[in-house]
Amino acid sequence: MKMVQLLTILSILLNINPQSYIENSFSSISNNAHIENKIFDSRIYTVQIHKPGWNLSYPFIRLSQDEKLELHFDILDDDLETLYYSFIHCDKDWNRSDLTTFEYLDGFPENDIEDVNVSYNTTVDYYHYSIEFPNEDVSFRISGNYAIVVYTDNIDEPLLLQRFVVVEDGVGITAEVDPPQMSIGDNTSQQVNISIKVNNSNIIDPARNIYTTILQNGRWDNAKTNIKPNISNNNSLTFNSLSTENIFDGGNEFRSFDSRNTKYKGENIRQIEFNSSYYNMYLTPSSSRGEKAYFNEPDFNGKYYIAIDNRDNFNLEADYVWVHFTLPYIAPMGSEVYIYGALTNWSISDKYRMTFNGSEYEASLLLKQGWYNFEYVIKQSNGDLDFKALEGNHYETENDYIILVYYRDPRERYDKLIGYYSVNSNQQR
Repeated sequence: MKMVQLLTILSILLNINPQSYIENSFSSISNNAHIENKIFDSRIYTVQIHKPGWNLSYPFIRLSQDEKLELHFDILDDDLETLYYSFIHCDKDWNRSDLTTFEYLDGFPENDIEDVNVSYNTTVDYYHYSIEFPNEDVSFRISGNYAIVVYTDNIDEPLLLQRFVVVEDGVGITAEVDPPQMSIGDNTSQQVNISIKVNNSNIIDPARNIYTTILQNGRWDNAKTNIKPNISNNNSLTFNSLSTENIFDGGNEFRSFDSRNTKYKGENIRQIEFNSSYYNMYLTPSSSRGEKAYFNEPDFNGKYYIAIDNRDNFNLEADYVWVHFTLPYIAPMGSEVYIYGALTNWSISDKYRMTFNGSEYEASLLLKQGWYNFEYVIKQSNGDLDFKALEGNHYETENDYIILVYYRDPRERYDKLIGYYSVNSNQQR
């Protein structure tokens, strides 16, 4: 019996509104100023959300089409747990909206995770959990920003949160990426010029009520949000070279390593050892690229995919290995060096902080086999993050840019997501 059915029976017996119980249960989440991708349980590894069969895709689906997403994660434990999931609807700034679950969901607001399997042929045991949604139990009624929440029997103590977006059609979008036109000689930045055509006559005052967000490589940590157009003409909005809000640092192509094989050294793996019940992979030391010229090397724009050589079921047969990072570098006094990318949830935490041993920085991470992108970032003494010192900054860098267009209808209580467009910085070259 599903948890929601048990709650319904309990609510009838106690004369409690089941909807009120569900909303109050998420009170600790709703009190957070910002909904972010978060892992609350240290046993959880390799959290990915993407389209089925395309694990490098971004977690965006269209409301009017039969598109789905999958959430995958592992729990490194010997005991199988029954877990549940639900969804939170958010505004354009990732604060929880004040809608009830029955206003944005069709079906059961809470469901148990039924697709659970145990690993095999691995040195590290784990349970692999996966959820495909929308599904026969729950679907989405409206567009907007969403987060999926996974928890045990206490839904006020989530195990993880993951963001995704649901888009409806309301505008037409075109975009291109160019060097900034107002900064002659700028060889480090990329400017995303956008044209939006409003197709829906029901949209009221587009220049005032439409808000645009630009993501670089699907990241939210450096997103440009709530951008307003330079030019507004009838139902046309333009963000062009006169603006500075649509400019990003080009950055650099990401570093990478290939851990798909525990017997043979993959790309940038210099040594493989087995000890203490774990495989250990030592990466080739990689120095600072801050002052080096741009080098065109294909990457996954900071993402990673799970894979294993000569095996079919990578979700269950890929092993967990200790990956050892080494960076010959001396950071400024009072600063810290971190590993960064999708493998760190695009966030800074002690788990990914490197230790200086007197001559170089080093860190070890337990990672599932696959092909990974990453970069190094310096956290300065004032708390600011410096991506340029260790990685460099170049306008030639290949990047994805995603444009999201939100509309706040004065007659509604939520932010609709009425447009989505993806453009690559190499498309015009």
